[in-house]
Amino acid sequence: MLSTYGAEHARLRKLVAPAFTARRTTAMRPIVAQITGELLDSLAAAPAGEPVDLCTAFNQPLPVRVICELYGVPPRMRAEMQRVAGAPFRTSASAEEIGADFMRLQEILADLVAGKREEPADDLTSALIAAREDGDSLSEQELFHTLTLVLTAGHETTVHLLGNAVHALLTRPEQLDLIRSGKATWAALVEETLRFSPSVANLPLRFATEPIDLPDGTTLPSGEPILLALRAAGTDTEHFGADAGRFDVTRESADEHLSFGYGVHHCLGAPLARLEAQTALPALFARFPRLALAEADPEPYPSFISNGFRALPVHLNP
Repeated sequence: MLSTYGAEHARLRKLVAPAFTARRTTAMRPIVAQITGELLDSLAAAPAGEPVDLCTAFNQPLPVRVICELYGVPPRMRAEMQRVAGAPFRTSASAEEIGADFMRLQEILADLVAGKREEPADDLTSALIAAREDGDSLSEQELFHTLTLVLTAGHETTVHLLGNAVHALLTRPEQLDLIRSGKATWAALVEETLRFSPSVANLPLRFATEPIDLPDGTTLPSGEPILLALRAAGTDTEHFGADAGRFDVTRESADEHLSFGYGVHHCLGAPLARLEAQTALPALFARFPRLALAEADPEPYPSFISNGFRALPVHLNP
């Protein structure tokens, strides 16, 4: 669905969208809370006084465990799935490394699909296998690509959403105070993070399907590749005002960001991503109210696409 257009995209969307029901997202709420609690318990068991990398201990395992539950992935596959889930976003890796991880991911998904065909269950994988619309269904390639898209995009983006939100609050304590005092909400924090520091900084590539006339007089010819700079769009002063470059959890227009796409390409998994962040972030700060950065300037994640941190060392109880 990410690379199709027009009638073909509409066909795929029509087949896939019914699997992303509100009921399925609502049913994930207690599961997300349980996984969050288990990860916080593991964090609490870390040696006292030593910094903990929040990325590897919390931000990364949470979304992949949620997706594994959503997909109905057997426990034996989960560690390997987590290892390869972010492969398409590691633009600093070699083509050989990414290719090997991608092939391994396809092997895992093939194993998963074969199992669900033998024993269907109430999970997203089984729902996509069974998807039918006017006698049409997903081809084998479309099924695998859809599972790959949901896994890789749903995992990597949520990892960085959590990390960017935590970093924003720990470097701007006045914003955390607004939330703790009830003057702003955790939901508002999520939207402002998605605007100010989106998980995907640059989205390659779209292509002009017809000539596009720009306001400055430039014309993009049909077929021209277009790089979507989502991070730049989020801080556009013409849309968000003169203070667009300031992080503000009370900003009323924050939810007008493009982090979940726009129009017919709006992300089907957006409700689940919001659910994860709005569950995990308040639980983290409630469990560790004195949470603090262990490094003033954490190393950025090495990617042209993703926007986040390679590691986020923190002190849980300084």
